[in-house]
Amino acid sequence: MNFYTVILRKSADYWVSLCLENGLVGQGETQEKAIDKLKEAIESFGEIYRDQANIYTGSIPIDELHEFLTVGDSETPETYELRKVYA
Repeated sequence: MNFYTVILRKSADYWVSLCLENGLVGQGETQEKAIDKLKEAIESFGEIYRDQANIYTGSIPIDELHEFLTVGDSETPETYELRKVYA
């Protein structure tokens, strides 16, 4: 099990979780469901990565993080949540 850094934000009626270490995302009706979906994505990616090591993996670039946080030109929530997740 590895440690990951996750940012959560509200998007319309859903919560979106973004993993800073690999750029994977999860979405759910609650924060916990969004994190659970992200954990599933991390586990699936890990299985594929073990079999096909030529797949690129890396931290999310700062411009992509900025895009995630600003959500285009629309209003953004005043708060974001940063969590540590083990998957």
